[in-house]
Amino acid sequence: MAIVYLSLGSNLGDRVGYIQQATSLLGANKNINIVTTSSFYETEPWGMESDNWFLNAIVQISTSLSPLDLLKECQNIENLLGRERKNNKGYSDRTLDIDIVFYDNLIINNNDLTIPHKYFHKRAFMLVPMLEIAEDFVHPFFGRTVESLYDDIENPEMVCLYGTRI
Repeated sequence: MAIVYLSLGSNLGDRVGYIQQATSLLGANKNINIVTTSSFYETEPWGMESDNWFLNAIVQISTSLSPLDLLKECQNIENLLGRERKNNKGYSDRTLDIDIVFYDNLIINNNDLTIPHKYFHKRAFMLVPMLEIAEDFVHPFFGRTVESLYDDIENPEMVCLYGTRI
């Protein structure tokens, strides 16, 4: 079973509910086991203009799914929970976003999938929840721990909205 870290985010509607539902749906898949989850973190939108702040969390899973099959499952859950994809290439508001941040120590870079997530090391909304559950995880591309990457981040401000886990 592979150890995988997923980033879940929502900035529309019942943000807590969408992330909780997504976690439940992931755990309902016979090929996915939820290992642990971070707390929720509320952050300003990154890379887009919006008045809607995001709620974010990291979920650690173990899975027998391949990276591409896991991506398909994540996209199915996003669609089931009302994710609408726009044709433009920019970011937009969404009910749910699930990104594969790490899949074991694999490095994948093709048209369908990039692992590790290409902006993980620049995004406090991914780094902070990851610090909470796996601060010593070593980024397979940079060869540095999550804690070390966080020390270099330019904008580490985050608001912890909820102290409980998913």
